[in-house]
Amino acid sequence: MKRLLDLNCLRNGTPALRARNGKPFFEVRLAALLVLAILCAAPRLAPAQVQAAGDRGGLIVSVGGMGSAYSIQYGQRKMAGITAFVDADTKRRFGIEAEGRWLEFHQTANVHAETFSIGARYHFDVGRFAPYAKGLVGFGDFNFPYNYAYGRYLVVTAGGGVDFRLTRRLTLRAVDFEYQDWPNFTFGNMNSLGVNAGLRVRIF
Repeated sequence: MKRLLDLNCLRNGTPALRARNGKPFFEVRLAALLVLAILCAAPRLAPAQVQAAGDRGGLIVSVGGMGSAYSIQYGQRKMAGITAFVDADTKRRFGIEAEGRWLEFHQTANVHAETFSIGARYHFDVGRFAPYAKGLVGFGDFNFPYNYAYGRYLVVTAGGGVDFRLTRRLTLRAVDFEYQDWPNFTFGNMNSLGVNAGLRVRIF
């Protein structure tokens, strides 16, 4: 009886839900396009050689990966996963971050989530340390228990952290905190809180 009630709730919850086996690869294509767009646009945005030496190299593009641990409000689940990101920063402390996160480990009842977001970040240097804050917006894919249904929702993210420069090109993302809000989730507003850590490599 409980299984039937859960299934009926999911069917009546939102038109955004659809069968798991109908899941497209849209999020993979979007992540690839975001990375490609930033990499292609960067050389055009970079300062020309005629500018003063202090202004050269004004745009810094980096890519990275992190391990992630999150607490998801739905069923108070604790999950782990991986995150890939691209940063395009300026010397004026403002930049753009795009990230994709796959929370696939420590699943219960086959519940898992993926999020894909892009937004602004503010950073500054203190010696080798670089604290930052960010605000992102995107979408999240959520797989409900026992593959009953699958939904795509708006996700708004606020976060921040600290980078530690190891070499000119290699940076340790020592800690990265995020609070994610899923305002249109099927069963009411849902949030998740997580911490990430990993490495960032400067491309140019």
